[in-house]
Amino acid sequence: MATTAQHTTTLALAHALSAAESGFPVIPLSPGKLPALRSPHRNEPGGDVHPCRGECGLPGHGVHDATTDPAAVRALFAAAPWATGYGIACGRAPHQLIGIDLDVTPTTAGATAAATEAGATGVSTSAASTATDPTPDSVVALQQLAFQHLFTLPETVVVLTPSGGRHIWLSGPAGVTVPNSAGRLAPGIDVRGAGGYLVGPGSVTARGAYRLAPGSAGLTPAACPRALLRLLTPPERGRHAGPGGHRGRPAQGHGLVQFVLAAHAGQRNTRLFWAACRAYEHGFGDSLAPTLVDAAVRTGLTEREARATIASAARLTAGPA
Repeated sequence: MATTAQHTTTLALAHALSAAESGFPVIPLSPGKLPALRSPHRNEPGGDVHPCRGECGLPGHGVHDATTDPAAVRALFAAAPWATGYGIACGRAPHQLIGIDLDVTPTTAGATAAATEAGATGVSTSAASTATDPTPDSVVALQQLAFQHLFTLPETVVVLTPSGGRHIWLSGPAGVTVPNSAGRLAPGIDVRGAGGYLVGPGSVTARGAYRLAPGSAGLTPAACPRALLRLLTPPERGRHAGPGGHRGRPAQGHGLVQFVLAAHAGQRNTRLFWAACRAYEHGFGDSLAPTLVDAAVRTGLTEREARATIASAARLTAGPA
């Protein structure tokens, strides 16, 4: 067993070094897809959401540790011999990587896998769909967005996930910040941008391996279509502020809290995560977090569970390094 684990880590390092050589900043990941190195500030006030992003000089700052330097990559993996995969930082030069994560539900996982094999780099999956194996909702949603906003996805890198989903890699223009989001673009579509990361192909997780889709080998991320880029970069917050600038925030925060309070058993954690993501995306996550924790506890979650979920939302929607 130890030999197998060591082999998996060695392969992960090899894949990570190859990605770094191609200009993709990388970090080691645990089997749970989280950064393998724990925060050096975990016992300090702030814990997982400590403001330090590596300025202290110690490893363990998640995506902010990402590097293309081979010696630094080896050092990170040497400090995390349990790593079985690697993450690729998005929004960083030279590729300015943007990840379009098409998620699936268990009932459509088989459909996505078949669709990906048939046409992984396109939006259309009609050739892979049948009456008994429907196209996943996230793919349908992306098809609708492409039709409504008149764009076509170019041939680009696509990574197949163990759950049957796929990650579409695109390149953004320098100087444009694409934020992370979960379900904002459409249900089942998450976006990985500045401050986020994608699990790299060749990684092994608790759920299985990530691998390049057929035809992706040798490709680099294609430029993101302008129409899609506009959807990924919301207007500046000031344009949506009501009279008095930020005075619209409390009402919005109140709605998110009510959304959490209305959760039933089986949806409490999901609703809390969604609400926290929206709050952090709009810049008031930290101030609303205590109220969200209180609301989640009232629905039946423990305080520890609530804080962990909100910390995950904070990490997902973190700003650029």
